[in-house]
Amino acid sequence: AAVPAGGLALLLSVLLWRALHGAPLTELSGDQDFQLFLQRNLEFTRKIRGDVAALQRVVCDTFQLCKEDELMLVRQDLDITQVPLEQCHKRTFQAETCFSQIRAGLRVYHGSLATLQALLPGHAGLLETLQLDMANLSSNIQQQMEDLGLATVTYPTENQDPLPTFSTNFHHQVGSFFILANFQRFLETAYRALRHLASL
Repeated sequence: AAVPAGGLALLLSVLLWRALHGAPLTELSGDQDFQLFLQRNLEFTRKIRGDVAALQRVVCDTFQLCKEDELMLVRQDLDITQVPLEQCHKRTFQAETCFSQIRAGLRVYHGSLATLQALLPGHAGLLETLQLDMANLSSNIQQQMEDLGLATVTYPTENQDPLPTFSTNFHHQVGSFFILANFQRFLETAYRALRHLASL
């Protein structure tokens, strides 16, 4: 089950406060309700990763596209965006810039996932759930950054980035494989950043 938006928003505000002020919230760190709450929100992040993994299995089963190293030559011919998250794993970690990069990445992948809908019409429900979870996570991060007086970028509701285009159906399939692979790596980095903030 998805975590209520308010719960995720509260978690992010706590994590941002801790990252920005450097002091652990000792009054909450031993609180059982807070620990349970933190666990639930980490599970929400894992849910998004699990949904992406499920789509990766569908692409593997449907198109026999399973191994990245076998597709690298085709990858060079495709216009697939790799979203940067360097601000989330630098030694000079900054919560503000990391969360801005996470939001920007979620917006890009939200649009890119639309290219899978034509390929996987039988999995439209999973794609819609995934995109809804991504949109909610992005808006919660934005809300918390605003509440804490951090700089935010407001993205238009309509996706302004052009969708990837593919010259052949095979390129479309391989492109979808790499969109999912890149998104999974993006989510793993974002998840590690949350874990890092939680350990401060």
